[in-house]
Amino acid sequence: MAHYDLLVIGTGPAGQKAAIQAAKLNKKVGIIERKAVVGGVCINTGTIPSKSLREAVLYLSGFRQRNIYGEEYRLKKKITIEDLAFRANHVIKHEIQTVQNQMARNQVDMFLGSASFLDPHRLRIQKDHGALELTADFIVIAVGTEPARPSHIPFDDLTIIDTDGLLTLKRIPASIVIVGGGVIGTEYGSMLAALGIPVTLIDKRPRLLEFVDPEIIETLQQRMKDLGVTLYHDEEVLAIEQGWDKSVQVTLRNNRPVHTSTLMYAIGRVGATQSLNLHAIALKPDERGRLTVNEHFQTAIPHIYAVGDVVGFPALASTSMQQGRHAACHAFGHPERTDTSLLPYGIYAIPEISMVGRNEEELTQAEVPYGVGIARYEEIARGQLIGDETGMLKLLFHRHTRHLLGVHAIGEGATELIHIGQAVMAFHGKIDYFIDTVFNYPTLAECYKVAALDGMNRSPRTWIPCL
Repeated sequence: MAHYDLLVIGTGPAGQKAAIQAAKLNKKVGIIERKAVVGGVCINTGTIPSKSLREAVLYLSGFRQRNIYGEEYRLKKKITIEDLAFRANHVIKHEIQTVQNQMARNQVDMFLGSASFLDPHRLRIQKDHGALELTADFIVIAVGTEPARPSHIPFDDLTIIDTDGLLTLKRIPASIVIVGGGVIGTEYGSMLAALGIPVTLIDKRPRLLEFVDPEIIETLQQRMKDLGVTLYHDEEVLAIEQGWDKSVQVTLRNNRPVHTSTLMYAIGRVGATQSLNLHAIALKPDERGRLTVNEHFQTAIPHIYAVGDVVGFPALASTSMQQGRHAACHAFGHPERTDTSLLPYGIYAIPEISMVGRNEEELTQAEVPYGVGIARYEEIARGQLIGDETGMLKLLFHRHTRHLLGVHAIGEGATELIHIGQAVMAFHGKIDYFIDTVFNYPTLAECYKVAALDGMNRSPRTWIPCL
């Protein structure tokens, strides 16, 4: 029976980084993957496929050029599911090879099979042919999540699918209803609408993505409507039924039934912990299969850590990577600090959204005196060059000290643009930095200077400009 300093269950972003970090500390590390390929949900069914799909949609549909060449502009008039899958498969293959090479270079032993606990230090790995047992001083659970599939939803993976099912379809849907206006539903809804597919997005909440700045969401919702998305807010699905012709009827509480060729159920994900035999170590997940951890990602059993989507919000690939590193460093006594107040969020809808720091609602509740500065892409030369005239960057700053408190962006490049503000906030900078700094021209980064000047001009008593 082989013994390891660290065993990691799951090869998604969190598991990868936990394993590699421990290997960099000269520890003997093994990593276990229950699927035939490495990379977890991120590479195989989630982040990478969905973002690849987004890029394929934007390119093939000519969406980015329509403000310049007209709404009818298309690079390819008839786009197939094979066209969309081609780009995703190319990127997925590359990312899988990258992960495999990283593990090999760092001498991390890889085991393919389903892991389950026999006791707090011992795992059973069930393989296609037989099983083996491994022991470890520390164990990291990084199994991720899977789509929620309630028993009352008649999934057939052809016309009624979960969020992993889009690229496995044989053809692009003639129309689609998406139940759930969270991040995944919003992203897929806007992507499919950009292809010209009639999309209906149904959500129980009064607006999409309630954790995002309201002004940003208002812009997103208007852009989605412009794309042809029908939005139902404060709405509940009472029934989903399949007709004799395989069409789907969705019965709503407050509106007439909706008929569609395809339905995507996008309400929630659950931790993939069912096969871990957690009761053998008296570790109990919550009702959604997620594990509770402390600030160092330790479970109730101190030498067993849990990282990534399986611990819940924010469930982002970027944060999962950092959680994996943090857990490995903590396990072996190396100090590691993660500034959870400065985690950036990226939402890859069309247009994309990103944010870091606090929003106006949070600052108002905390009674913080704040100012607002806004730059719109339509007034930035780069915005005109790339054909995005609806994007915007919003800065929130302390009205008296001028320290930057939050950055919110929507539009092309928002998820890249946000990191400038994140860096300034990390060093407790003021918006004066943007006013005094020279940015390349023409760039979207220039938005920071325009937004800072706008904010200062709205608060003339706090600043005297040079003449």
